[in-house]
Amino acid sequence: MKVSVITITSLTVAVMFGTVWYAIAQDGRNPYPSMAPLDQYLMDRDAEIALARSAAPDSISRDATVMVLDRHGYESAVQGKNGFVCIVERSWTSPIDDPGFWNPKGRAPICFNAAAARSYLPRTIKKTEVVLARHSKDQMVEAIVAAIEKKELPTVEPGAMCYMLSKQGYLSDGDGHWHPHLMFFVSQADPAAWGAGLSGSPIIVFNDTWEGLTTFLVPVRVWSDGTADR
Repeated sequence: MKVSVITITSLTVAVMFGTVWYAIAQDGRNPYPSMAPLDQYLMDRDAEIALARSAAPDSISRDATVMVLDRHGYESAVQGKNGFVCIVERSWTSPIDDPGFWNPKGRAPICFNAAAARSYLPRTIKKTEVVLARHSKDQMVEAIVAAIEKKELPTVEPGAMCYMLSKQGYLSDGDGHWHPHLMFFVSQADPAAWGAGLSGSPIIVFNDTWEGLTTFLVPVRVWSDGTADR
C-alpha cells in the first residue's frame, strides 16, 4: 500500500470504528447527539447476511456462522461449520467519545475467528443489548466494565482476530469503507512487544483501558472480493 505509516496512522485514528471528526457539523455541534429511531439501524435480513459475509474472503465466510441484528439484539441467521462468525457491527461499537457513536448509517462488516467469536464477540453483543434497552453511553460503559469484573464476559483468548475486508461497509461519514485490514485482540498488551506504532511499523494500536483491551490493526492490500485496494 503506497501510504506512509504516518498517513495510515492519521487516517486510522480518524476512521477506526467510525471515529471521524469530519462528522462534526460545521457549526461545531455533534450531528448525532443521541440514538436515532431503531428502524434506521436495522437492515433487510438477506442484505445483512450478504454484507456480513463480505467481511472475509468467500473461502472463509461461506462456511461461517452469520448473525444479524433485530429489535432485541443479534441472533443467528445462518449456522456455520468453520468456527468463524460474521456480523455487521453498528456505530455504537465505536469509541465512546466518537461523534459518530449514534450514526445510523454505520455498517461495519466483520468476521471473527473462533477465538474472537468466543471471547470478543460477547462484548459486542452485550453492548448492543444495553443500547437497545435505550441506555446511555455511560450506562453502556458501566454495564461492560461490571460484566468484565464479574467475569460475565470472558477474557480475550490468545489468537483472537477478525477480518474487515469489505468494500461495502460504511465506517464513517468521512471515509466510507476506508481500507481492508485485519485486527488482533489482546488483553491489555504492551504495544512495543508487537512493534506497534513505531516508526516504519505497519501495525497500528488502540488501547481501550476501560475494557482492558488492546487492538492491533494491520492494513492489507486486497479486499475480500480479491480486488486490490487503491
